[in-house]
Amino acid sequence: MDPRLQRRVQRYGWDKAAQYYERAWQAPLAPAQARLLALASLSAGERVVDVACGTGLVTTAAAEAVGPSGVVVGVDLSETMIDLARAQARHLPQVRFARMDAEALELPDAGFDAALCALGLMYVPDAAKAIREMTRVLAPGGRLVAAVWGARPRCGWAELFPIVDAQVQSEVCPLFFALGTAGRLASLCRQAGLVDVFTDRVETRLPWASADEACDAAFAGGPVALAYSRFDEPTREVVRRQYLDSIEPWRDGDGYAVPGEFVIVSGRTAAT
Repeated sequence: MDPRLQRRVQRYGWDKAAQYYERAWQAPLAPAQARLLALASLSAGERVVDVACGTGLVTTAAAEAVGPSGVVVGVDLSETMIDLARAQARHLPQVRFARMDAEALELPDAGFDAALCALGLMYVPDAAKAIREMTRVLAPGGRLVAAVWGARPRCGWAELFPIVDAQVQSEVCPLFFALGTAGRLASLCRQAGLVDVFTDRVETRLPWASADEACDAAFAGGPVALAYSRFDEPTREVVRRQYLDSIEPWRDGDGYAVPGEFVIVSGRTAAT
């Protein structure tokens, strides 16, 4: 996919998904976000940038960790996500938000002690460039921590993409699982100049209480929201049924506990 088109698809897609995002994904993503924050080891007074911050789930947690003497900047490509994040963090004066491209951060060199990216790098056209940008804005000895989805076979919801692709005849999220396999994310961090690169994997179950919740997460509140918004009702019924069939092995009563894997990588810039 052309990078400009991919950015546009992601921007408008996450604008569509924003209103559903937290109720669909807050609980399923919590293990990855908690591990990312633990590896970041934030402390009072630090300066933090949260890239692809979405509705600010990690941003607000980071703000609480650095306290009123710190600074946290949340950036995202989606204006609607930023608006929601800003509203929810209005009680935290140390936080500010801005719409920004992860591949071209409008931030000063060496201005932050930590750079975080929780499950956003899969969506950018050039993840290596985004990691270089995150590295650029880190002060000497600063930490970068990024989380991505793991290997495709370990993510039970992965059939979502071919199901949608069959209807729109184009790849919705190219190479979505690539960063979580074969040490790819760690390799990109080393190429960006980070040292002490560490990789952790978190295996989890994604909990949804009903078929409707599972489908809302997959189609309305996630990466294919833009494509799904353009489907007519018969097409929506088809893709929902196909998706539920794909996660049927993990049905638990009326709900689902779908396997998932997260890969979290940390590294730091060399100290001067």
